[in-house]
Amino acid sequence: MSGPPDHNYDLFVIGGGINGCGIARDAAGRGINVGLAEMNDLASATSSASTKLFHGGLRYLEYFEFRLVREALIEREVLLRAMPHISWPMRFVLPYHRDMRFEVGTPTSKLLTAIMPWMKGRRPAWLIRLGLWLYDTLGGRKILPGTETLDLRDDPAGAPLRPKFTKAYEYSDCWIEDSRLVVLNARDARARGAKIMTRTRVQRAERHADHWQVTLSKGDRTWQVTARMLVNAGGPWVGDIIRGVVQTDATEGVRLVRGSHIVTRRLFDHDRSYFFQGTDGRIIFAIPYEQDFTLIGTTDADHEDPDVEPVCTEEERDYLIRFASDYFAKPVTRDDVVWSFSGVRPLYDDGASSATAATRDYVLKVDEAGGAALLNVFGGKITTYRKLAEAALTKIAPRLDNQQGPWTAGVPLPGGDFAVDGVDDLVQSLRDAHPFLSGPWAHRLVRAYGTDAFDLLKGVETVGDLGEDFGNTITAQELDWSVKHEWTRTAEDYLWRRTKLGLRASDEEKTRMNEFLKKSRSGQSVHCSKNRKSG
Repeated sequence: MSGPPDHNYDLFVIGGGINGCGIARDAAGRGINVGLAEMNDLASATSSASTKLFHGGLRYLEYFEFRLVREALIEREVLLRAMPHISWPMRFVLPYHRDMRFEVGTPTSKLLTAIMPWMKGRRPAWLIRLGLWLYDTLGGRKILPGTETLDLRDDPAGAPLRPKFTKAYEYSDCWIEDSRLVVLNARDARARGAKIMTRTRVQRAERHADHWQVTLSKGDRTWQVTARMLVNAGGPWVGDIIRGVVQTDATEGVRLVRGSHIVTRRLFDHDRSYFFQGTDGRIIFAIPYEQDFTLIGTTDADHEDPDVEPVCTEEERDYLIRFASDYFAKPVTRDDVVWSFSGVRPLYDDGASSATAATRDYVLKVDEAGGAALLNVFGGKITTYRKLAEAALTKIAPRLDNQQGPWTAGVPLPGGDFAVDGVDDLVQSLRDAHPFLSGPWAHRLVRAYGTDAFDLLKGVETVGDLGEDFGNTITAQELDWSVKHEWTRTAEDYLWRRTKLGLRASDEEKTRMNEFLKKSRSGQSVHCSKNRKSG
């Protein structure tokens, strides 16, 4: 390709996962001219395959990761206030029995064995309670309630469990709709001036003394842009970008760890989650999911190649089934599993002996060898994405002569401008404005879009104004809005990353949605909404 670049940016971000979109949002809000390219859909890899929790990482206390846990615990409530539509408090029940053990080799296990060798790797009740006390106090809770002790013989949380579990601890963490979090960060970045380019591949980036020349491609089009600084937030592909796209000599490495989950038919009737500890020292969660299901995970296994799509293997599925069945009175079976998913965590390679032990902390490395600066992003947790972005801007802003400071704490994401406990009131207000909405339908819209649900339904007076019905309360009105505002291009984008309605949609409905979305993207979509007619 010849000719001048199409656009000049201050900062160009490679990767449309939570770290890339979080950095783009923070930078754009400081007045930095930002471009971002994602080779697939937003949140198409790791950021849509998490356990969907804003949590401090209770088990990380066993690795003495106190800074990471404290930062994450503080962030839970900061984030909860900024996105009460897609995040909410959740209580976790941790059943206790004498057979609970540490994973071999954790620092806490080694220390306890040295002091109390007769424990032989067991997790004593007093140590679990001490860990939960630290969990309650390290972050300075203001919204979330603290730990309680439960008698499972008369508490509803004990009903689904085996009779041998008579005692449990109940503590707080938060749920998060992970892929929607990414989309909302991207939307806010765009609203503040960033250019977000999905399905756009960075072919190469050539370093010069004071800028990068970046070659992009989308479909059969190839073009170039320039940027004063580059951010590599490629997630599982961060190493490939270092070696192949920017071709630097950075020595830092990434460890790819696959985490798999299964989704089953609903296994219990209450709204609390379970934190299960295995005889092998590992832990899994069993979480109420999408009203009618239970989410169980996760595993930890090394994953060699980011280009090999991660899948939940039969061995991982059966491991999770056996693990959960050790706790539930009615054993979980393969027939209970309705879906599985797997993601690859791009952890900083700290030389840990196992995938479970590898640090979940983030590492930011600036490379200025030979010219313009490059920031490589390793690791991180979804809970600390905003703090990661702030830390990244601490390194980025001075190199771009930007004097503006941190601003994102407490600033709501799109649709999140209402009280933490205001969901029910917002649902009622939406139903008052649009009486044809059922309670579950209005609740789904509020949980997905928050106050933006009113914009989505602007001008709609009757159910007929919504256009074609695709089942499961999905309408042409919503799909058109999602195309316009949230980079939706395919049924998969909408059903699995903008929502989780893929658990309910039929193949026929998916086919109709793809046909409709193709027309919507090309501007051919029409339906009888008064909003569309007057638009």
